[in-house]
Amino acid sequence: MDATPDESPISAPAAAVIASGVLFVPTLMSLSSSPSPDHPRIMLWYRTLRQPWFKPPDVAIPLAWTAIEAALAFSSYRLLRARTSPVRTNALGWMAFNVLMIGGWSRLFFKRRNLPISTVAAAAMVVSGAALTAQANKVDKPAALATLPFVGWVAFATVLTASIWRLNRRR
Repeated sequence: MDATPDESPISAPAAAVIASGVLFVPTLMSLSSSPSPDHPRIMLWYRTLRQPWFKPPDVAIPLAWTAIEAALAFSSYRLLRARTSPVRTNALGWMAFNVLMIGGWSRLFFKRRNLPISTVAAAAMVVSGAALTAQANKVDKPAALATLPFVGWVAFATVLTASIWRLNRRR
């Protein structure tokens, strides 16, 4: 819940601007490594990977990430508007770490083509996402609930990445 104006460490408009970074930072970090026509070598490499049967269609992945990042932005906004405390600061630190991890994973997987390290990074996001959820829950329950799609998705992504690694390890 929003803190009252005299308790809130940051104004609502400023919190909204800062929280929107959750949507833009991972996108900016992955611009140079996305499998797109702008990066034909990356796109060709990705298309030649053997994929597990349960991989979602390519079009579903950015849609899922958009929804997940919007939920994280909502969570960030709620945390930014909460009363200042060490737990709030900790939750915001976990949020920033996870946002950077989202963009970093893309670089590891697509640009560096490092499937083993990408798998470890995805698993690390499950742990860091759970830490975010736990800390956010101490500050604001709706903010914590909004992080759950991220934790669920990166758990799925860990299994998916590990499967892609296993199917392509001899390449």
